[in-house]
Amino acid sequence: MKKTVKDYIRTIVDFPHEGILFRDVTTLFADPRGFRMCVDQLLAPYVGVRIDKVVGLEARGFILGGAVAHQLSTGFVPIRKKGKLPGQTISQAYTLEYGEAVVEVHDDAMQPGEKVLLVDDLLATGGTAEAGIKLIERLGAEVVACAFVVDLPDLGGRKKLEALGMQVHALCEFEGL
Repeated sequence: MKKTVKDYIRTIVDFPHEGILFRDVTTLFADPRGFRMCVDQLLAPYVGVRIDKVVGLEARGFILGGAVAHQLSTGFVPIRKKGKLPGQTISQAYTLEYGEAVVEVHDDAMQPGEKVLLVDDLLATGGTAEAGIKLIERLGAEVVACAFVVDLPDLGGRKKLEALGMQVHALCEFEGL
């Protein structure tokens, strides 16, 4: 039986809190066939589409975004947690399950009119992705699509991003939290 991307993802029970089923993509990244399959499937819908930059969300989005950018022969831009980038940045706050967080991007990382693919490992509530979209749009660039390895549909992130007019591409889904 041929393996799918989902087959390479490990589930860890009660991490980081009791009652959570953590979907661990590091097992996918560690397997050469699984990782190649994942990158190929993430970028497949965008072959032949104008993409000027791939944006990866901290931290696993850096691994995926860098690989996708390389395959698409585009630039890569990291969106990082507050205080991690050395140059001039713009910031965007967003709500987490317990509190608030802030992400940043260099203020010269994208130019007006550039077409951007946003990449991350997991789509849960969509808060981090929405903050990333806002940063990209504030720089005048356009998000072509958002690509994820895992979608957790019960948490509503896809619906949130689609309500913003985003095209969402996910390789697999897991039910529950």
